[in-house]
Amino acid sequence: MDKQRVMEMVKEENVRFIRLQFTDLFGSIKNVEIPVSQLPKALDNKMMFDGSSIEGFVRIEESDMYLCPDLDTFVIFPWTSEKGKVARLICDIAHPDGNPFEGDPRANLKRVLKEMEELGFTHFNLGPEPEFFLFKLDANGKPTLELNDSGGYFDLAPTDLGENCRRDIVLELEEMGFEVEASHHEVAPGQHEIDFKYQSALKACDDIQTFKLVVKTIARKHGLLATFMPKPLFGINGSGMHCNLSLFKGEENAFYDPHGPMEMSDTARHFLAGILKHAPSFTAITNPTVNSYKRLVPGYEAPCYVAWSGRNRSPLIRIPASRGLSTRVEVRSVDPSANPYLAMAVLLSAGLDGVRNQLKAPEPIDQNIYDMSRKERRENGIIDLPSTLAHALELLKKDEVIVKGLGSHLFEHFVESKEIEWDLFRTQIHPWEREQYLTQY
Repeated sequence: MDKQRVMEMVKEENVRFIRLQFTDLFGSIKNVEIPVSQLPKALDNKMMFDGSSIEGFVRIEESDMYLCPDLDTFVIFPWTSEKGKVARLICDIAHPDGNPFEGDPRANLKRVLKEMEELGFTHFNLGPEPEFFLFKLDANGKPTLELNDSGGYFDLAPTDLGENCRRDIVLELEEMGFEVEASHHEVAPGQHEIDFKYQSALKACDDIQTFKLVVKTIARKHGLLATFMPKPLFGINGSGMHCNLSLFKGEENAFYDPHGPMEMSDTARHFLAGILKHAPSFTAITNPTVNSYKRLVPGYEAPCYVAWSGRNRSPLIRIPASRGLSTRVEVRSVDPSANPYLAMAVLLSAGLDGVRNQLKAPEPIDQNIYDMSRKERRENGIIDLPSTLAHALELLKKDEVIVKGLGSHLFEHFVESKEIEWDLFRTQIHPWEREQYLTQY
């Protein structure tokens, strides 16, 4: 895609407005909407905005920031009016001197990807599996805690009442260029999953952000709230975003070796070992909310223990059965509240640390870890993921590899904001406490 082609498509499709989108520290999509008359200015990277108004960006005395559109991300939103369509461009953030802004999560991922290339790899691929819940809206359009169905894993209508909504989401995604591989009801009532084909990590992260926007928009049209909150209800499974990762050298999957154990290469095992080593400390990034840790508990299919297996679904990492170009490492702890650009930056940093230092992966754990006693887990070298956001933040601060993967600006602002979030939660009085203690004491 080039500037001329973007201008041609805007004219051909009667696009009237352009959303210049970017992602903030916490993974929220921000945008500056401009009329199409301002598009040439935007395409020349001359569109300015106030960075001090965005959480975790810059102070007011250094607020001028520039939006630099990635032309390959141009897409027209299919649901917008024929009288005047809306298109979007995803942007990187730059300082007035043109240098990348170190607090831009997307630019930071690009920086880590360059480190990968220096090690001889050409691609870091990501296949995400994001899950979400659909809740009914009330007569005033406010969200309720009433689920829209009582379906279960792979159920069909009439049990799965979200089927029509999910189908419309898939149609919109395909019209926007997504290659959707699967769409189904998940284990919990009201829970759904849509999987799309793996891409290079940067493109996949862009797709995750677009996916979330489409899901929420189409759900509203069906009178539903779509939420990517990790654990909205007690007693049922939470929502994860399993991440299937692989490194490539040109057209060859660096994780595949037909002669290696389990047909995995040494590179795959070193990468896997790096993920396991740094998992406790990158969890603050891949599971960044207080609520994230309500999902990472035994009994609901979410991993809580640092281990790996070729087939067992209770450890942190699974190696799916496909081989050849599809050989991959599936990290199962990540949840969809994570900023995808930050999550991929730390996962890649962890894996590359394993490759650089040729870390040795432990033996796979092929029995159900949930059934093991604490003593059995200890004997097998299995440690726990952090159980709270506060614990995860303390581990993050001590890991130089993961801190470097974030860069000092993102690291400092992330920790500062999340410590405030934890304190707000910690000092709040919750209904459970009143139920347990109000009449007892």
